[in-house]
Amino acid sequence: MELVQIGVIHSPYLERSAAPRQERLSEEIMTLEIYPAYVNGLKDIEQVSHLIVLYWCDRTQRDTLQTVPPSGTDLRGVFACRSPSRPNPIAFCVAELLGRENNHLRVRGLDALDGSPLLDIKPYASAIDSITGARIGWQEK
Repeated sequence: MELVQIGVIHSPYLERSAAPRQERLSEEIMTLEIYPAYVNGLKDIEQVSHLIVLYWCDRTQRDTLQTVPPSGTDLRGVFACRSPSRPNPIAFCVAELLGRENNHLRVRGLDALDGSPLLDIKPYASAIDSITGARIGWQEK
């Protein structure tokens, strides 16, 4: 398996303690810098209102299998949580696309640290990406 970094995220968050615990809590405007080799993949991106942003949490622990989430007090498995510390620290955020200037996308709604490797972007479509009634049972208790 091989992942290819398509760009880098420019963020005001310099360390994990400064970032919000969920991307939806961030109002900060960030820039996704797409490397020149991948700029052609941005064709028609201006017609998209929201993006799924996949990036690598390069400054987190990869040997964590259990954690206490911020919204709880009990120890949970990382595959039942959204903790950035996990064997493959791939982050998934939905960000609002505010604009494009050449190979730079301005977005709002990320919790990424400055310099985080950008792995992929995809258009978010509420008709197919939103699941009504999805739940995390332990959060409801």
